[in-house]
Amino acid sequence: MSPASHSLLLLIASSFFACIGSLHGSRSSAGVTTRVKLSNSGSGGGVSKVEDASDFHIYYGNAFKVIKNGIDGKSYLLVQNDSRMAGRTKYCTSRIKSFIIPMSNYSVDAAFFPVSFFELLGLLGSLKGITTDSVASQCVLKMCEAGEIAMINKSDPQQVQQFTAHFISNIDESQYCNYATFVPSSENYPLQRAEWIKYLGVFANVEARANQVYNAVKENYLCLAKLASIKSARLKPTVAWMEYNDRIWSFTKEDFVLKYVEDAGGENVDASISKMTYNTSNPDDLDQLHAILCTVDVLIDGTSIPDAGSYNLSTFLQNVAVADTSCFAFVSNQSVWRFDKRLRSATALDWYDGAVPQPQLVLADLAEAFFPTGNYTTTYFRNLAKGDGFISITADTCFRDSSTAMEPTIVPCQ
Repeated sequence: MSPASHSLLLLIASSFFACIGSLHGSRSSAGVTTRVKLSNSGSGGGVSKVEDASDFHIYYGNAFKVIKNGIDGKSYLLVQNDSRMAGRTKYCTSRIKSFIIPMSNYSVDAAFFPVSFFELLGLLGSLKGITTDSVASQCVLKMCEAGEIAMINKSDPQQVQQFTAHFISNIDESQYCNYATFVPSSENYPLQRAEWIKYLGVFANVEARANQVYNAVKENYLCLAKLASIKSARLKPTVAWMEYNDRIWSFTKEDFVLKYVEDAGGENVDASISKMTYNTSNPDDLDQLHAILCTVDVLIDGTSIPDAGSYNLSTFLQNVAVADTSCFAFVSNQSVWRFDKRLRSATALDWYDGAVPQPQLVLADLAEAFFPTGNYTTTYFRNLAKGDGFISITADTCFRDSSTAMEPTIVPCQ
């Protein structure tokens, strides 16, 4: 190697590891990133700055980018494929992995993985492998049926390692060098989760598209939240978001759920009670539960069930163990909701997929539940009290060109 080449590599390495050193162990509550002006070394997709998310950071160099993932503790070195660095740099350690970008192909461990992020970025054409067809995306299903996406066995190293990147959401499983962790569900609030579209955009040099989508989603979400605050100025409906499991009802503690309720103009019942779980087999617990529910205006039932189609208002009332519902305002006002309206199967709900990158649709649904207008059709929530049905996600309901980017749905806000 010539002295000049050696010096170049030392310069690149020193820049990269300086970046790693500054990012490792840091987790800004505001998710603010360090940004360096991007050169024209083949990226052409602009620059993404993290504004709201807390669990990842982005750094830009001249011919590379670094993503610091605060969940798995890894730094991903993304090297432009037309740079001198691309053929000379390879990392696969406990804290650093390298990838050549933009991705030519990738695969996904699709169990509870929000593939809609890829659709919004227009990256489905590069999705070549998937571990299950139990996904809540009609266009991904269509591509699977057409043979454009192969079913792969994640336990077979040869099948998984053939792709440029294999995206996963379970950080506890064993990982190969091409594994990249994608966990928007780690974030506490809806907009933080949606901003993970920028994380994926960096892998494909489509930062400009990622910024565009997130900005549109965020603007719409904030507008709807402001509108809800005006509606709730006089009176906030009391909302109970609950789950039932093995005779026990639990009020949710999840921050992103509580945030949704607040932003939609509701008041979480959780803030006014000290006990979060109630055993229906215990008479005292049951009395306390019924007393609390008599103060509730809107109830959201998040119970996980193997057969969503069989779950109705009678099922809910049976689980609550009540015969007289006269004091339950949410029953008399017909406001008992579940978020399983759009589904592929009992586990493949669009709530875990499309709702993640588009929280403005969830907020619009909840605003309609809290302040009914009768002229808005919910996307993810169905009303048990009114006998709302399901929307089954199938391949034959994909009517767009899968190779093009899916546009976010913007809810009228006035």
